[in-house]
Amino acid sequence: MSNHFEFQELFRPVGLSELKLIHSSGMREFPPRLPEQPIFYPVMNLEYARQIARGWNTKDTASSGVGFVTKFLVNWDYVGSRYEVQTVGGREHQELWVPAEESAEFNRNIAGKIQVVEAYVGDHVQVKLDPQTHLPVEWTLR
Repeated sequence: MSNHFEFQELFRPVGLSELKLIHSSGMREFPPRLPEQPIFYPVMNLEYARQIARGWNTKDTASSGVGFVTKFLVNWDYVGSRYEVQTVGGREHQELWVPAEESAEFNRNIAGKIQVVEAYVGDHVQVKLDPQTHLPVEWTLR
């Protein structure tokens, strides 16, 4: 009997405070949603994640003016059977809508570590990023 799973690469644009929580988990899970955030929404492609990180997170004070693009693999047998892909604009604007109360189960279906693949820093933001990891330099010195 084989335990073969299909995996899907997903992306999630995040700000600095959310990335701190991801980092504190050993880059293994996304933090629980805040009460005003009923949905966790990973996106289906890199370009859409870039648009959000660059265009939203770099201008958002809650994101500290920094947008990070994370990439991760999920067990698509589980995730794809539970959450329908939502198109929320053009055809490249595709995301999953995971109810906040299901985010822990979603995290259990992440394979491996969450990676930071890109970072965007807004105007007038004083954050020094490691060019290799895209993480704030003070985090990589530990």
